[in-house]
Amino acid sequence: MILQRSILRSCSRTSAAATAAFVLFWPAILCPILVVEKLGIRRQTSLLEGIFELFRDAHWAMGTVVLLFSVVLPLTKLVLLMELSHFRLFNRKFQARTLRLTEYLGRWSMLDVLLLSLLVMLVKLGDLVQFQFGPAIIAFVLCVVMSLTASFCFDPHAIWEE
Repeated sequence: MILQRSILRSCSRTSAAATAAFVLFWPAILCPILVVEKLGIRRQTSLLEGIFELFRDAHWAMGTVVLLFSVVLPLTKLVLLMELSHFRLFNRKFQARTLRLTEYLGRWSMLDVLLLSLLVMLVKLGDLVQFQFGPAIIAFVLCVVMSLTASFCFDPHAIWEE
């Protein structure tokens, strides 16, 4: 009985954190994340716009990496966490596989931070180019925190308990 309540609380916390991260994910990728000023010209861009610009400028490898590690994998991880903690549409065997996939995807979550720092380093070209973080950076940071909280709160025993 006590274990069942603990598992129910774990699923509730995970579900709430994953849902919050899912909601924050959209402004994080759609709102301006960087404001760049170069030679007096001010330009702001969102993460998604930046990805489209990379593809448009034929930087296929970099665009694919940014799209994969900043959009596809985090979104997949959030949806899988919501499935494990809230929806529970699939049988236990599939949920166990989903948990393993979620843990595997979680290993790649720090690549966002590395990638963003590399992009900022490339943009920072002395006094000619200045940048500021846009409003999406708050949503992005909160999304990452909520995603980590959801991962931390999930109890794997929830898969096997009724």
